Amino acid sequence: MPTAFITGATAGIGAAFARRLASDGFDLVLLARDAERLERTAAGLRERYAVHAEALPADLSTEEGLAAAEERVREDVDLLVNNAGFGNKGVFLDVPVSDELTMLKVHCEAVLRLTHAVLPGMLERGRGGVVNVSSAAAFATRGTYGASKAWVVNFSQGVAADIGGRSQGGVRVMALCPGFVRTEFHERAQMDMSDVPEFMWLDKDDVVDAALRDLRRGVRVSIPGLQYKVAVGVGRLLPRSLVARLSSTTGRKYE
Repeated sequence: MPTAFITGATAGIGAAFARRLASDGFDLVLLARDAERLERTAAGLRERYAVHAEALPADLSTEEGLAAAEERVREDVDLLVNNAGFGNKGVFLDVPVSDELTMLKVHCEAVLRLTHAVLPGMLERGRGGVVNVSSAAAFATRGTYGASKAWVVNFSQGVAADIGGRSQGGVRVMALCPGFVRTEFHERAQMDMSDVPEFMWLDKDDVVDAALRDLRRGVRVSIPGLQYKVAVGVGRLLPRSLVARLSSTTGRKYE
């Protein structure tokens, strides 16, 4: 069976990837910080789908956690989903710089290091895929969060171009850029999402379906949902100052 390695696997988009890939017959390596919840998630997937689901408790904001993830992902992994992430509770000057640096470690350094660790084996085998979960915020103005997600998009496109000639299309790297998805993300960041209209919300299972479909097609930047494809396309045509005014406050009210 092929093996998928998923970070941030106990909730939201990560859990949706785990369920979908298990139903498709993938064995799983699941990484998250909460060891007890992680083992419950793995056990549930083993029971329901009769796949091997390994729990790897690790905190990607620490050197120990990152090293453990790097070591494991160097083994036979056919699909890496770099999904772990979070939002800080407040706008830039209201957030301790230590928390901002932690965000960069999880959103950027972990993505870089795990992608770097997994690709040599994939290239040697001539197959594999990396999905780096970014955000539609990468195309907007969202402080450190948006900046880190913009880095994920640029990084993923660059790596995909770098390996293109070596992999003959058998190894693919893609940035996944969903918009607002109903998960625990906003609650944890204590965000008031009441001003986001219903039509802008995406279902996490639909996001995963779109991601896997685009990965198979060789798409390098996947933007699930017609509403977000339109928003990103229009945003590229507008002055950056206007995009900043429109995007900097939507969905960023803190409780």
